[in-house]
Parts: sequence; C-alpha cells; structure tokens
Amino acid sequence: MITKEFLEDYSLFRKYDVQEEDKSENVSRWFHIPINMKCEVCDSVQTFNMTNEFYYDGYNEQDLVANDRVFDLRYQCQSCKDFERRFFIYVDNDLNFLYKVGQYPEWEIKMDSNLEKVLNKHAKTFRKGLVCEAQGYGIGAFAYYRRITEEIIDELLDSIFDLIDIEHQVEYKKALKKTKTTRVTQDKIDLVKDLLPSILKPNGTNPLGVLHSQLSEGLHAESDKACLENANHIKIILTYLINQIIQSKESAKNFTNSMKSLLEKKSKK
Repeated sequence: MITKEFLEDYSLFRKYDVQEEDKSENVSRWFHIPINMKCEVCDSVQTFNMTNEFYYDGYNEQDLVANDRVFDLRYQCQSCKDFERRFFIYVDNDLNFLYKVGQYPEWEIKMDSNLEKVLNKHAKTFRKGLVCEAQGYGIGAFAYYRRITEEIIDELLDSIFDLIDIEHQVEYKKALKKTKTTRVTQDKIDLVKDLLPSILKPNGTNPLGVLHSQLSEGLHAESDKACLENANHIKIILTYLINQIIQSKESAKNFTNSMKSLLEKKSKK
C-alpha cells in the first residue's frame, strides 16, 4: 500500500493512487518500507527504518482494518539512531488513494544540484514547476518544464556536440545550424534527435526522441493527471541529459589530463 516514492517525494494532501494489486485492507499484511532521506543529525542522506507498527499494542480486529484511517508512521535514522521522521497518512475508505495529512520535518522541494547549476537564472522557473508537480497541479508543472526546455534547448544541443561520434559530427553540425533557423522546440529536437551519441541513449532509448513526443502532446484538452505524468517525464529526461553531459565531459577531461601527464613524464626521461 505505502511506497518509498510516496513517503519520500509526495507533499501534503497530494493524492497517491493505490494500484489494484497493492490494495489490502488488513494492515498486518503491509510491509515496512525503508526510505532514504536527509538526517539532520548526520547532515546527509541516510536510510530510515520504520520503528512502530501499523496497528497498536493490545489491538483488536478493528485496528487491523485500514479503511478511512489516519496512520502515524515513525522512521528512525539507521546511522545515528537518534533523528526521527514522522508521517501521518490518511487512507481512503475504498483504499483507492492515500495522502499525507502531516509530516515532520516538513516536506521540502528537492532539486538536482547539477541541474540547478546548469539552469542558473532559469532555476527559479524550474522550482515553480517542482512546486506545481508536488501539489498535483499537472498543467502548471507541464507548462513550467516546457518553458524551461524551450529556454535552454539551444544551449543543450550545443553542449552535446563534443560527445557526438566523430563520423557523425559533420552531419550534426549541419543539423545544429538548421536548428538556429527555427524557434519551435519540437522542430529543433527533430533535426538532431537521431544523431544522439550512444553514451546518451540508455538501453538504446533516445531521450531527445521521448522529449520530442512529450512536448508534442501539448496542454490542450489534457487532464491535470495526464499533464502531471508528462511533466514528470520531461523533468527526468532533462535531469538525465544534463547530468550525463556533465559526467561525460568531466570523464573526457580527466582522461585527457591523465594522458597528457603520462606523456610529459615519459618525454622527460
């Protein structure tokens, strides 16, 4: 019923839809889910384990029923054994959804550090998207993430050039030049998405291709729920691309510096 994703990422009163196969009104069958969150004593992300039960000592049969109840979950840091997090969870009468009615320490927006650094002046807009997503406002979140993509797309595509396979660099350069002639983000992505290097395509999946299709969905006539799902996809793809580009360039730089150092030492002998 209760998941790691729900406890770690969902804000207060944002509904979490329970999958049919996960529904169980008998709380004695529920699992204790470990979570990874920041410990304010350790000042770092640590594993937290649940220290109480979903039912109380001296429980009766009614205490095992989850429907239309609020649960107090207590989680302790497994490193310092001191800092505690608490979640107050309401479960719908039909077990269709649940949401937090309280949380301590208070829920806070998490933003990828590399993404924040790269986005720079656009980070504020991205945070607005995170807030909308956290509150379940899918249309708002999608709009903010789409705007961010439109604002940074040229810089993002330029930064990929150094990672393009040598045999495709001329072709990519021509396609890149064409992207400067259009202001439509989907068209820009469409021009270069098939030239993306394998290092940026996990399991053969093209993130620019997926990003193109998500942006093409648009906002019109879509529900908050559908937009929320699309917004999350855009956020994940942007975060992945930016992190991979940074890591790949850093690895290449370290490799070049190491080779240069070895060759210099060899030449001095």
